[in-house]
Amino acid sequence: MGRSQLEKQKTHEKIVETASKRLREEGLDGIGVADLMKEAGLTVGGFYKHFASRDDLVAEAIQSAFDSWGRKLEAEGINPAEMTAADVADRYVSAYHRDNPGEGCPFAALTSDISRSGEKARGIATDGLRRNFASLAGKAAGADDRERRRKAIMAFAMMAGGVGLARISSDEELSAEILATVRDFVADIDK
Repeated sequence: MGRSQLEKQKTHEKIVETASKRLREEGLDGIGVADLMKEAGLTVGGFYKHFASRDDLVAEAIQSAFDSWGRKLEAEGINPAEMTAADVADRYVSAYHRDNPGEGCPFAALTSDISRSGEKARGIATDGLRRNFASLAGKAAGADDRERRRKAIMAFAMMAGGVGLARISSDEELSAEILATVRDFVADIDK
């Protein structure tokens, strides 16, 4: 790859990474292209050299957000496949995740936004749901695959919803109680 192509790829990745974080912090409508490009240190005119539309950027940013969990764990030397349900719950349903939406799961930050977004972003989210359900089902106890999948769907819905509810609470004690309750419940799906 030539130098200019490599630079273009790095710039593209920088825009996607910036968008991924900011969209989780502000919502899909919370930041415009001009502000995003400025934050990335670029001009708005360069946007269309990288993306056909804002929807394309949103889709790539959401995909990047979904992929960030695995990248972060691997950077810490953790194999996600080897994590127990309790390990997943401890990391996901945490005060850190609650307090840092820009670094967290897009489901906890953007569920209602994604539901109103384009088909491309919703398709990426659907794939993310399937992967998360399969991963958790592999950690769940149950008499058969159907029961393990049911537990996985309930656990993931509780984790994403629990982090969201903990974020909106203005009462720190209630917020911590929500996190602890959900974390304890999810940790027990393997029993």
